[in-house]
Amino acid sequence: MFSFLGFFTSLTLLSAGFILTSSAVMDSSDRSNGSTFLYFAYGSNLLKERLQLKNPSATVYCVAKLKDYKLAFGNHKGLASQRWHGGVATIEHSPGDEVWGVVWRMNMSDLESLDRQENVKMGTYSPVEVNVSTSGQDLSCRTYIMNSCVYAPPSPQYLQVIVMGAEQNGLPEDYQEKLRSVQTNKYEGRLSVMEELEKALNKSKERTEEIEPDD
Repeated sequence: MFSFLGFFTSLTLLSAGFILTSSAVMDSSDRSNGSTFLYFAYGSNLLKERLQLKNPSATVYCVAKLKDYKLAFGNHKGLASQRWHGGVATIEHSPGDEVWGVVWRMNMSDLESLDRQENVKMGTYSPVEVNVSTSGQDLSCRTYIMNSCVYAPPSPQYLQVIVMGAEQNGLPEDYQEKLRSVQTNKYEGRLSVMEELEKALNKSKERTEEIEPDD
């Protein structure tokens, strides 16, 4: 769909190998002294380059699932997102369902930025603590739930970012297929946030090429 998707596969391969080991080597001391926190992302922030646009400290902790919730798309009080031109992701309680996502470890210095991205002060989203499951353990994480959600389909661009993030981090294939099957509003305009992401993804590609060994 976009020019930067062609090189995304190489980034995915590198990221997948990292995710398998990241939770095993992560030190919990930073969390215990309050300098970092865990954030569970399920929407566009699944994609590393998207989250790091405004939150540079974010590093992958692990892939995890949130039980008894489902993914939904909509807008706060029905006001369409100016950034994404369509519905955006939220989660809602739904017994028996599950939402897969990525747990990021972030510095407390990025907490205000993350809240600002989610429009917490405007009341669009509320931060909540949820327990997610991964590799036989439960983790307490910060995440966000939309207030006064009015259902609306996402733009193709927004959905593509979510799908890219799911691929990048190796979410279960059946869940990836579920994401790909979401119906969009077919918006075809260019979005400024996509232009920012294209630049960030190009930089990631360049870094990946620099560290890849020669055949």
